[in-house]
Amino acid sequence: MCFSSKDARDSGDTPPRPVHLSQTASKGKSSYSPPQAQLPQQQPAEQSDAYASPPGPPPSHTARPANNNYAPPAGPPPGHSSHPDAASSSNDYAPPPGPPPGYDGSSGSGDYAPPPGPPPGKGQEKVHDWESAVPDNSLLPPPPNLFAGWDRSPTNNATEDEAEQGKAWCFQYPINTAMNVQNNKATAEAIKHFNFNLQVPSTYQGKFEKRGHGTWVGDTKKRSTDSCIVSFPPLYAANLHSSQPGRPFTAYYEVHIARDNRKEVSLAMGFAAMPYPHFRLPGWHRGSLAVHGDDGHRYVNDTWGGKELIDGNYRLKPGGKYGIGMTFSRKDGAGYGPAPDTIDVEVFFTDNGRIVAKWDLHEEIDAEQDLPVTGLEGDYDLSAAIGTFDAVKFEVHLNPEQWAYQEMKTQKLAEMRS
Repeated sequence: MCFSSKDARDSGDTPPRPVHLSQTASKGKSSYSPPQAQLPQQQPAEQSDAYASPPGPPPSHTARPANNNYAPPAGPPPGHSSHPDAASSSNDYAPPPGPPPGYDGSSGSGDYAPPPGPPPGKGQEKVHDWESAVPDNSLLPPPPNLFAGWDRSPTNNATEDEAEQGKAWCFQYPINTAMNVQNNKATAEAIKHFNFNLQVPSTYQGKFEKRGHGTWVGDTKKRSTDSCIVSFPPLYAANLHSSQPGRPFTAYYEVHIARDNRKEVSLAMGFAAMPYPHFRLPGWHRGSLAVHGDDGHRYVNDTWGGKELIDGNYRLKPGGKYGIGMTFSRKDGAGYGPAPDTIDVEVFFTDNGRIVAKWDLHEEIDAEQDLPVTGLEGDYDLSAAIGTFDAVKFEVHLNPEQWAYQEMKTQKLAEMRS
C-alpha cells in the first residue's frame, strides 16, 4: 500500500538511502539509532490523497482524564462523613440523638405506655348491665302505619267514571275563601245555639226529616246512589273560630245507626269545604275527610281505598253511636304574620262516647298516594258532611244534648250558655 501521492514521484526526488547499523562495544550491547530522515510513509499531510484518514485518533476516542462527565464527584457521598466512626451513624437517615420523645428510660413509660393500674373491670365483681342501658321496646306501642293506603276498598267501590266526574266537578267549582260566612251576630248566634240546617241533594233516595232541635232522621232505599248531605251554617267558621290564639275550637257531631239496620252500614261521616260534589261521598275529593262505615277506613282527599282507622276488622255496626270532630288550635304568630301553618288541626273519632282514634291532619303522608289537605287547615269554612249509599237507617245529632260523648257534650253546652 502506498501512502505517497503521484505528484511526489514525478518531482524527481530520490528515496532516502538505507541507514547502516553500527555496533559499539559499550557494555557488550548493540545500540540502534533510528533513521534521521523521514520515512516514505510519513509524508506531509498536504501530500496525502483524498482518502487518507484524518490526523489524530478517531472521534470520542481521545484519552480522558479520570474526572470526566461520568466520574463520581470528588469527596465522600453527601451526608457521609469522612470520619470512620461517624460513617455508620451520621448520615441523612440516622435517628436523632438521644432517647425517643417521652421516653424517660424507665420500663413501660412513654406516649404509648398503658395507663397505670389494672385493666378496666379486672378484679372487680360488678359487670356492665346492658339490660338496664337498653330499654325493653316490647312495651312501647307499635309505630303508626303511615303508608297503609289501600288501592281499593275491600267492600264497595264507585266506578272510575263516577270518580272522573267528581274530579271534573271539583275542577269546575274550586273552593275559595269568598264563600266563608261573615263574622256577624246572626251567624255567631246560629252556630252557638246549634241552629243548623241540613241540605239534602237531589241524588238522595229515601226519607229524611227533622225530629227536633239539631236532630234529623234518615232512611235510604236499597241500591240508592251516592249522595252527600251538608250542614249550613258550617260547624266551623274560619272568620269566627280561628282568630284567638290559645283558645282551641272543636267542631263535632254524631251519627247514630238504627238497631234494625242491616249488618253493613252504608254511611260516611266527616267534614267538607264548600262547594262539594253532592253525588260523591265525603273524603273522596279536595277539602274533605270522612270515616266510611262499610270498610272502617278513613279518607282524606282520597279517591282510592283510604287507610284503616283502627285495624282491618273495625267497622261501624247497627246500634252504634259514632262521632267525629276536628280541633283547631291557632299558634301565637306574633311578629311573624299570618301563615297557613299557624293552625294545628287534630281529627278524632268516637265510638259510643269513647275516643277510639285520632290523628294529626298534617301527619307524614305517602307522596305517591296522598293528596294535599288544602281546605281542611282552618282557612275555609267546614260543614258537616254525611254520605249515604244503598240502604241505611240513621240519625244525625248536631245538638250536644243528644251526644254520647259526655266530655264534649258538657263543653259545648257550657259554651252555649255562656
